Amino acid sequence: MTRFFVAPEELRPDFLVLTGENARHAKVLRLKNGEQVLVCDGQGRECLCTVSDVSDGMISLVVHKSMESQSEARVDVSVYMAFSKGDKLEHVIQKATELGAYEIVAFPTARCVSRPDEKSLKKKLERWQKIAASAAEQSGRGRVPEVLVLDSYSKALDRASQTDKGILFYENEEAVTLQMSLSTGTWRSVSLITGPEGGLEPYEVEKAREKGIEVCTLGKRILRCETAPLCALSAVMYHAGEF
Repeated sequence: MTRFFVAPEELRPDFLVLTGENARHAKVLRLKNGEQVLVCDGQGRECLCTVSDVSDGMISLVVHKSMESQSEARVDVSVYMAFSKGDKLEHVIQKATELGAYEIVAFPTARCVSRPDEKSLKKKLERWQKIAASAAEQSGRGRVPEVLVLDSYSKALDRASQTDKGILFYENEEAVTLQMSLSTGTWRSVSLITGPEGGLEPYEVEKAREKGIEVCTLGKRILRCETAPLCALSAVMYHAGEF
């Protein structure tokens, strides 16, 4: 079923109107009177609607039922990924959204090669959020993950430590596996932290430990910076019974 996202304040209990980009998309899809669609507020609520009128620049809908989205994960997983070169972060945003991530957070570390300035970062953030919205629509989600940018590694650790379980992945860790970490304690929210192409400095790993964040291995193989967060996210979703 075709899915559209609107601002939360645009949801109405009986009647909705799609305009702008949504109306143009509906026209491309050649929606006709009587067809059913889902309209979501991007925050986990959606309405089952029927097209009642199609005109230039506007699609009118009759609302039949409002409900909580059934496609959202039971666990809130925040993906923290250090700034990376090229379009690697874009790839992670798209795939993490499809896999059910609650949010994606980008931040700098000591070995980051990519360090976008404030002007370019604003444009990148707009693009990243659009990628998340498009991936949420394509994958049938009821919520669009927010893409956030923090200006320091310390702030990333502070924020990640506020979830039920914060986990940082380090290639030199050998004793603690992700399975071991997920099997201890009860948790409803998880933060997964991965480094840049060159990995994390040892002092950065120790700083995470000081914040109460668990340091884990993702196995004997060295994963690329765009592979590690998706691997970890998939494992958490499997452990939580989402797959």
